[in-house]
Amino acid sequence: MKPLILCVDDNEDILLNLRLTLEFNDYEVITGKNGIEGIIILSELGRLPDIIISDIMMPEMNGYDFFKKVSENSKWNRIPFLFLTARTSPTDVRFGKMLGVDDYLTKPFKKEDLMAIIAGKLARRRKTEEVSEKVEEVLSSLKIDEKPSISIEEKFLVNLLLVFWDDKTGPRVLNYYPKDIKLPFSVDKIGVQLYNSIVSIYGQGKVAEAQGILLNIKNIERDGFIYFDSYPDSSIRGGEQQYMLGVIAPKINYFESLKIGERFKHISSHIKLKEDWDFKSHWEEIANLLSTPSL
Repeated sequence: MKPLILCVDDNEDILLNLRLTLEFNDYEVITGKNGIEGIIILSELGRLPDIIISDIMMPEMNGYDFFKKVSENSKWNRIPFLFLTARTSPTDVRFGKMLGVDDYLTKPFKKEDLMAIIAGKLARRRKTEEVSEKVEEVLSSLKIDEKPSISIEEKFLVNLLLVFWDDKTGPRVLNYYPKDIKLPFSVDKIGVQLYNSIVSIYGQGKVAEAQGILLNIKNIERDGFIYFDSYPDSSIRGGEQQYMLGVIAPKINYFESLKIGERFKHISSHIKLKEDWDFKSHWEEIANLLSTPSL
């Protein structure tokens, strides 16, 4: 079966050129004229495309909003996404990368560059799928106990926290939940200590890269999962705002940490776009994940 590529652009000449180029190179192509058409196509397709190529400046729904809709859908968010656009300013490129787009190719583009990017993304996706299938095969043979790490009664011992880096004061806990539960440790102090500990190991530069780490915090007899990310901000030294999301609980297993990481990635997309998000509802999701048996 030929790899399927969804191309979305309001310029009919560019869509035709893409179709001819890709079909000549043995790809199957389906096209849409804006983000709304792209969403409809994804909803109605019998199989998911292997790659999405999208313009940015389009009527009705632009490329940024289209990518946001795709990344918020659990069925679509692993499809490699490529921006193909005439917007070439460093700010535009940084914004696209900040959102998490897999690649960014500016118009006019060389066909060889486009084909090389597509081939690379497809090869990487095939490798990822092979690894996932192998992991699933191994895990199914192990008959892993799917009991939750904590009991319902321990749910309120789960803490969600958000730490931002401040150029003057260093790491600062901006918010955490729940706040009305008495704990044998300070969430503020633990949040700052976790941030500083990871910086001392990985270095300040690496902390700016999106990554999640599962920890055993022995001095408070808790497990923690922390997730670092950043977004461009010219008002801050180094040109980017770094931050950390964290969850502290009596116990977190590796498989739960993967699910928490996906939720943190979703929260992080709201933080990067400076959108409001409900701290309590996300705590509820994570606390339930840790205390409810898997189906």
